[in-house]
Amino acid sequence: MRLYYVQVWTQTTANSNFKMVKVHSVFHNVLPEIMFDVLHDPEYRKEWDEHMIASIEIGYLNPNNDVGYYSLACPTPVKNRDFVLQRSWLDLGNEKFILNHSVEHRNYPPRKGFVRGLSILTGFIIRPADSGCFLGYISQTDPRGKLPPWLVNKISQKFAPKVVKQLHTAAQGYQSWKASRPDPNQKPWIYPEQTLQSPRVHISEVSSRPLAFIVLRMAKICCK
Repeated sequence: MRLYYVQVWTQTTANSNFKMVKVHSVFHNVLPEIMFDVLHDPEYRKEWDEHMIASIEIGYLNPNNDVGYYSLACPTPVKNRDFVLQRSWLDLGNEKFILNHSVEHRNYPPRKGFVRGLSILTGFIIRPADSGCFLGYISQTDPRGKLPPWLVNKISQKFAPKVVKQLHTAAQGYQSWKASRPDPNQKPWIYPEQTLQSPRVHISEVSSRPLAFIVLRMAKICCK
């Protein structure tokens, strides 16, 4: 049995020249709760995300919404990109959602040496499947700058399966890595009381679209 399979689609939308990419995957040897942890854990991301330059927790809006800064390296001569993102998540048992979109935060304006990218919508849904989990993933991102949309669309379609492969590999080592940490039970995405240890972000500090809009759009597009 193959350990995982991947299907990829693209879709043109009315609000952008950049296509939405949709990926469906099944990991036969990764439990849903492990994949949920891998997608959330900011410290572990440093271990598997080869493109990441920095990931900064700005703070929490509430136990299911946070705001963060993320920057990534791009190949020369393309300038590096960075994002300020509001992330939202919900664990319904048999379905787990993680969503993000770009926001503005007054303490994180555009930085010199980076192009501020725009995540129109990025999301994951995780379900139990075949002794493992189903992972649905969508992404529609405008990298901004001078990159032509046709090139971005081409790269995105090829890059999405690579992300899935990275996640599958990362999931294999997560439990042993987490067990070796000084704080193996530090999982604020599961234990909301742990968010009290982090800075609090007031909604007035960010500009954002309503969360309901994102959840409904995610359910309509990603989960089919």
